[in-house]
Amino acid sequence: MNFPLYIAKRYSISTSKNNAINIINRIASMGIIIGALALFVVLSVFSGLKEFSLSFTNAMDPDLKLNSTLGKSLVITPEQERQIKQIDGLVSYSKIIEERVLFTFDGKQEVTYLKGIDSLFTKVNPIEKNLFNGQWLAPNTNQVVVGYGIAQKFSMGLLDFNRPLQVFVPKPGKGAIENPEQAFNQSDLLPIGIYTINEDLDSKYVFADLGLAQELLEYQPNQVSGLEIKIQKGINEKAIIEHLQTIFKNTITVKNRAQLNESLYKMLNTENIAVYLIFTLVIVVALFNLIGALIMMILDKKGNLKTLFNLGVEIKDLRKIFLLQGTLLSVFGGGIGLILGIGIVVLQQQFQLIMITPTLAYPVVFTVENVLIVLGTIISLGFIASLIASSRVSKKLLE
Repeated sequence: MNFPLYIAKRYSISTSKNNAINIINRIASMGIIIGALALFVVLSVFSGLKEFSLSFTNAMDPDLKLNSTLGKSLVITPEQERQIKQIDGLVSYSKIIEERVLFTFDGKQEVTYLKGIDSLFTKVNPIEKNLFNGQWLAPNTNQVVVGYGIAQKFSMGLLDFNRPLQVFVPKPGKGAIENPEQAFNQSDLLPIGIYTINEDLDSKYVFADLGLAQELLEYQPNQVSGLEIKIQKGINEKAIIEHLQTIFKNTITVKNRAQLNESLYKMLNTENIAVYLIFTLVIVVALFNLIGALIMMILDKKGNLKTLFNLGVEIKDLRKIFLLQGTLLSVFGGGIGLILGIGIVVLQQQFQLIMITPTLAYPVVFTVENVLIVLGTIISLGFIASLIASSRVSKKLLE
C-alpha cells in the first residue's frame, strides 16, 4: 500500500479535535467547489455567446471560399470543373459574382454588393431559411432577394411592377467618358424576397441570378468572382485546399469561415481567454484557503508526524502526505463544483431559466473541452498550492 496516500485519505475524511481547523477545511473546500462551478458556468456562457455570434456569419459564409489572386475574377474551364467535382469530401460548390454597384429606387440611392449566384447556391448555403418575406429567386430571371436593411432604406415592398429596383454597373474599359449616360450598364430588377440575419448583413447583399450579374459586368459565361464550397463534416479541409490549389495552379486563395471572419474570431477568442484568466485568478485566491488549511493541519498533526519520523518515515514522505491530501481535496472539490455547474448549464439549455429578452434565452453550450479545462485548472493549481503548504514540513519543525 502507498503509505503517504493512505494517511492522506485518512486525514481528508477525518475531523480534527480543533473545531477551528474543521471550519477552515470546510471554507477551503467550499472555495474550490464554488470556484470550479463559477469557472465552468462562465466558460459555458461564453461558448454559448460565441456560437450565437458566429451563427449570424455562418448563415452567410460557406465552409470554403475561393477567389483569384490575379484579379477580381477568374475563368473556370470545363476540365477544372470536372476535377473539382471529383475531390473527395467536397459536397457541392457554387459559382458567384460579387461587385459593389449602385442601386436606385424611387429617387433613393444605395451603394452595396450585387451577388450573382447560380442554381446550386442554396445547396452550399441554405440562406433561404433566413427569408423574412417572399420567396427565393428563380434562375435566368431579373428577380432579386434583398436584405431587410436595404428594403427599409428604400421603403420598398415586393413585386412592385410599377417601381422597379434599378442597378447601375460601371462599364469596363479605359479612357475618358464622353457621354456619362453610356458609362453604366443598367437593368430593372424585381424584388421577390427579403432576407434578415443581422443589422450589418441585412444591408450588404442583393442576390441576383449569375447570368444577370455576368451580363451587367460584361463577363464571359465561365467567368466568375469565385467559388463557394461546402465540404463534409470532419473532412480534412487542408487536403481539399491543396487539391484546389493544384487544379488552379496556385493562382487562387482559399479561406475557411474563421479566415473569412478573422477579426471576429480573434475578438471572441481574446474575450474567452480574458474571462478564463480573471476567473482563474479568483480560484487562485480561493486556493490560499487551501494552503492555510493544510498548514493548520500540519501544525495540528505535528505530534503524529514526529512519531512517524521517529519510526523511520522520511521527511519527503511526510510532505507527500499533505501534498496528496491537498490534491485530493482539489480533485473532489473540483469534481463536485463541476457536477453542479453541469447541472446548471443543462437546466438552462432545457428549461431556459434565464432570458435575455422574452423570446431569447441566455445562450449556454456544454462542451467536453470546458470540462477538461476546469478540471485541469483546479487540479494543477491545487497541486501547486499543496506543494507550497507541504514544504512547511521539515526537520526543524519536528524537532
